[in-house]
Amino acid sequence: MEQGWVTEFFHQHSNLLVFVNVLLQQLGLPVPAVPTMMFNASQATHFNQLLILLVAAISASLIADMLWYQAGKVFGYKVLKFLCKMSINPGSCVNQTEARFHRWGVWSLVVGKFIPGFSTVAPPVAGALGMPRASFMLASAIGAGLWAGLALIAGFALQAQIETTLTFLSLQGVRIIAVFVAMLLSWLAWKFWQKKRFEKLAAIPHFSATDMVASYQRKNMPRIIDLRSPALIAETGVIPLAVVSETKQVGVAAKDWPLNEMIITICACPGDAGAVHAAHTLKQLGYLDVRPLAGGFDAWREIAVDRPDLLIKA
Repeated sequence: MEQGWVTEFFHQHSNLLVFVNVLLQQLGLPVPAVPTMMFNASQATHFNQLLILLVAAISASLIADMLWYQAGKVFGYKVLKFLCKMSINPGSCVNQTEARFHRWGVWSLVVGKFIPGFSTVAPPVAGALGMPRASFMLASAIGAGLWAGLALIAGFALQAQIETTLTFLSLQGVRIIAVFVAMLLSWLAWKFWQKKRFEKLAAIPHFSATDMVASYQRKNMPRIIDLRSPALIAETGVIPLAVVSETKQVGVAAKDWPLNEMIITICACPGDAGAVHAAHTLKQLGYLDVRPLAGGFDAWREIAVDRPDLLIKA
């Protein structure tokens, strides 16, 4: 079967394509790397070529991971919040990422390579939590090796099938592009719907930093639920007046509170997403006045600059 231009392109630039594609994906760009690795592995004629592709993939992954690790070490959870802004569910992104990291420990860096999105957010968490650099590098290398190795072996084993697919893509290029564009537009429409849906949920009364200062001065502080994760609380400080809870457990946290008392939910997530979801949960449980703190923990920290007793440093 005659090779098409797609096959020729992958064959001539295989190592560079794998390196760049993996690097961009691990940096957080939505460019799937597994198909590229499989396609290039299908063109390999001996084991040494696969080995070179594997080294290229691992090297690219380690470079990206080290950049995010160092960013997490220097800037802490600000990096994670930045990454989670691109998430469909930014509120759960922050807490779920850290929960996985605590649950799996160093293995989260190995298993994380197989979880879309998590492979990018795990390295800054490792840096923010002070994971030793040597342990981080070893776990990242093992994870990248397993992830890339499986993709390359699969591509090499499916040479005939991938060859047929590449030839088909070469002959049906315009139609394939049309299908890809249609899929891309559908994905963008879904993202837009998700964004609008959250904006509708977020259109509830918020409690501002000014309101909080006024309540503090009147010594009439509302009930407060702190939705930050334990490690983030340890890093940034404890809100002494707050009950710490996970978003899904806010009903348990507030079970002994009167339904008519004001409750403020605070998170450290983009768009106050976690606080918004928690507020809706409490409202569904019958609590009458539940409001997210506008600006979340960052707003609270600004208040605490002039009132240190509102934030106890760990």
